[in-house]
Amino acid sequence: MATGMRFAGKAVLVTGAASGIGRATALRLASEGAQIVLADRDADGAAQVASEIRAGAGTADVVVFDAAERDSCSQMVDEAVSLRRRLDVLCNIAGIINAGALTEVSDADWERTIRINLSSLFYVTRRAMPHLVLTRGNVVNMASASGLRGVAERVAYSSAKAGVIGMTRALAVEYASRNVRVNALCPGGIATPPILAALKGVPAPSRLGEPEQIAAAIAYLASDEGGFVTGSIMELDGKLLPGE
Repeated sequence: MATGMRFAGKAVLVTGAASGIGRATALRLASEGAQIVLADRDADGAAQVASEIRAGAGTADVVVFDAAERDSCSQMVDEAVSLRRRLDVLCNIAGIINAGALTEVSDADWERTIRINLSSLFYVTRRAMPHLVLTRGNVVNMASASGLRGVAERVAYSSAKAGVIGMTRALAVEYASRNVRVNALCPGGIATPPILAALKGVPAPSRLGEPEQIAAAIAYLASDEGGFVTGSIMELDGKLLPGE
């Protein structure tokens, strides 16, 4: 349940908004008054989420971008700010899951995983930060339980998500004096399309988290209620799985 209109008048950019945690986050923040810009490679999926938000009398626009491309990341932020004339919250959720033993991970797989799961957050946040300084806004990054502890056959994914944690902590310190908060979430196994696809045909775990549960935590961190929280690395893994 929403806890009020904590984001009334706030411009919020959500990457990876077409499905999974990104979709749940966009819907949750819109339900609390946020004016959403949904950024994703999947134009049709993002458009569907935007339609759901508008059907609930919310405000939503779509910007298509490729998280694997530096220029696309920067241009996406410019377009989002142009649509809203400001930026209060950046939710860096776009990412991919990569699995494979060390000797099986190709150079291309390694580089693409790092580009999408780590470098894209750097490019997007770098472009967005001047706008967030103006609004005393905040950033919520999507890390992973896999970035906190070792997970076999996830070397690229775990490395990228550990990098997100380091980036979050560094930026939280760097921008504290400029009143911009930076936090990260570390979900475990969540019932998102990539996780459900990976589990197809194998024994299912006893429980997966729901995207809406992660969105609720994002809503807290991004709101004024979380105004004294920065540099936090929040675990949401149920202590049941080794990590997403």
